[in-house]
Amino acid sequence: MAPAIPSAMERPHFIGIGGAGMSGIAKILAQRGAKVAGSDAKESATAESLRELGATVHIGHAAEHLASDASCVVVSSAIRADNPELARAAELSVPVVHRSDALASLMTGLRSIAVAGTHGKTTTTSMLAVALTELGLDPSYAIGGDLEGPGTNARHGAGEIFVAEADESDRSFQKYDPEVAIVLNVELDHHANYASMDEIYDSFETFVGKVVPGGTLVISADQPGAIELTSRVRDLSTLKVVTYGESSSADVRVHKVTPRGLTSEVTVLLNGKFLTFTVSVPGRHYAHNAVAALAAGVALGIPAHNLASAIGKYTGVKRRLQLKGEAAGVQVIDSYAHHPTEMTADLEAMRGAASDARLLVVFQPHLFSRTQELGTEMGQALALADASVVLDIYPAREDPIPGITSDLIIEAARAAGADVTAVNDKATVPDVVAGMAKPGDLVLTMGAGDVTDLGPAILARLSN
Repeated sequence: MAPAIPSAMERPHFIGIGGAGMSGIAKILAQRGAKVAGSDAKESATAESLRELGATVHIGHAAEHLASDASCVVVSSAIRADNPELARAAELSVPVVHRSDALASLMTGLRSIAVAGTHGKTTTTSMLAVALTELGLDPSYAIGGDLEGPGTNARHGAGEIFVAEADESDRSFQKYDPEVAIVLNVELDHHANYASMDEIYDSFETFVGKVVPGGTLVISADQPGAIELTSRVRDLSTLKVVTYGESSSADVRVHKVTPRGLTSEVTVLLNGKFLTFTVSVPGRHYAHNAVAALAAGVALGIPAHNLASAIGKYTGVKRRLQLKGEAAGVQVIDSYAHHPTEMTADLEAMRGAASDARLLVVFQPHLFSRTQELGTEMGQALALADASVVLDIYPAREDPIPGITSDLIIEAARAAGADVTAVNDKATVPDVVAGMAKPGDLVLTMGAGDVTDLGPAILARLSN
């Protein structure tokens, strides 16, 4: 039986319903029987999938899209204050609910796992969702990306476990009360919301402090920010801390990661016994994500051997080193990486998986604020590629910052010895790449914006 729908969520209206986080909540509510409606800026496969679940989805934002009987309006931090549907909600005295509060209400009464960290949240949440489903536990889940197999980012399950990606970018992960919290890493990002690492640590401490009494924190024993956070929360008497990683002090120790082409074989030492399993995506960082998922499942009482085997059924998330296709002997792969650490990890993973291939990157910087703070490091990361194409900054929710352009990245990349081509017109990228690529090359479209749309266009151009 589905958990009861909170009365405020019986007829919700989502502004920006097509977004990764918003659409997941809307899907779960629709599957639980709520009368879901909303609007989005453009038509999409996500909008159509919501309609198939019975939701009403309007394209474009207009006051008349908000029904007078709506029980609440759900927004994310990306929705601007001058949105006409928000103004209409004020006129009708319809309560406005943040996305994180809506998600928290869906987790009430269930055994929840909240996955946090600057990088790797979507992959780790997805690994857990796939493994728990494979084991017949029928979990609910809300993820920031579409799983390859089910092709969706969210599902209402009949089981008692709810797995959720916990977003630190706007501090919204502080709203959750998980039984198990995972912290993969802690780094400075989201510069529009955090001014320093101290603010980041304070935010993560608050998140960890919300773990229910007797609950578990699963946290990296290797990453410096996670180590610092562990030292800050060790004294929480109601919290069990389980560390994982390659450190000899880790409770769940990564003994060995063996690359197997586009997969990895991982051996861990857990409770004095070695356990080996397969991770069906390349790269040491993805292997660590899998071990974090394993440790979290064990914390819920799931046998480690069963869980490890089930994690091997995970085949990937869209945009996380997703193979888009091959044409003229060139493979095109899509990467969501947009922070220097993520960029480096994905480029090193591809180097390890295909050491003989030439690696070409089409990179689209994401956010002016991130480029301002980390543009030099982004350029240095691109030096790991054989050649790169750098596009203009994808603004997302931000207004331009004077003087901050992709040139900051390009100059840093060239200073690091990288071969970089600047392209201002995205439509010309397929021709540019076709002129660069040779049989046997790998092309990575990389970034959190609409650079992902270029993959099919590049393949079509190579085919011709």
